[in-house]
Amino acid sequence: MKQFILNKEPNFSQGGIVRLEGNDYHYLVNVRRLATGEFFPALLPNDKETLVQVLSIERGVLTGKCSAAESPTHGQEITLPPIILFQSLPKGDKMDLIVRQAAEGGITEIVPFISEFSTAKIAAEKGQKFLRWERIIKEARQQSGSMTATALHQPLTRNELFDYWKELNEKNGSKSLGLLFHHQKGLENESLHGYLNSIPQVVAFAIGPEGGFSDKEVSLFMENGFKPLTVGNTVLRTETAALYCAAAIHILLLEKDSWELK
Repeated sequence: MKQFILNKEPNFSQGGIVRLEGNDYHYLVNVRRLATGEFFPALLPNDKETLVQVLSIERGVLTGKCSAAESPTHGQEITLPPIILFQSLPKGDKMDLIVRQAAEGGITEIVPFISEFSTAKIAAEKGQKFLRWERIIKEARQQSGSMTATALHQPLTRNELFDYWKELNEKNGSKSLGLLFHHQKGLENESLHGYLNSIPQVVAFAIGPEGGFSDKEVSLFMENGFKPLTVGNTVLRTETAALYCAAAIHILLLEKDSWELK
């Protein structure tokens, strides 16, 4: 179900009035075609829901009034461990698609990083591209209705990525599961089902750029506790691999309670 995400908490003690303009105005008025007097559901920054009535639309500003905030009423939700995408930065605008699909698929956090075969530069990715990715996440969540507030980490170098991974491990008592998706014969690996059966508190998976990871990088990931995994015999594009692997992890975790022990 489509939803609108409010960037700021309205002041309910002062009537819960919100003024929306720019991209928000365009989305509600030109895309959703809302008119004065109509209502639309919205998600507050604290993940509570509200209903907004359109009071006026004029001069590029939509003024609305929020009803009292309520906790989501989507029935019994299955609690999943955070799923984090470690995405090596690809060429061109491929990252836009990866970010959009990750947000639609309920990924908890996206952590871009520079690997050996990346052609992107850290400085460039921390500027306008980062702001665009944040906007894409909001658009994707509004379109898909995802209740997961997908976070976007500032792009990291490879060494910074491993430092971040160590922090996650320390925070979760070494119960974080790191998966390295890399198409290379000879790497001993367990099934994805087998890895997830360990009941991890956090699941992180690393996807390489065009050309994948170098042998040196594979060794570094393994030394840092990542588990190798190959999905089938097909070599996937980096933008396809991110979606494919995220979906596989998400579905297995959602259906974990129905697994049969053998």
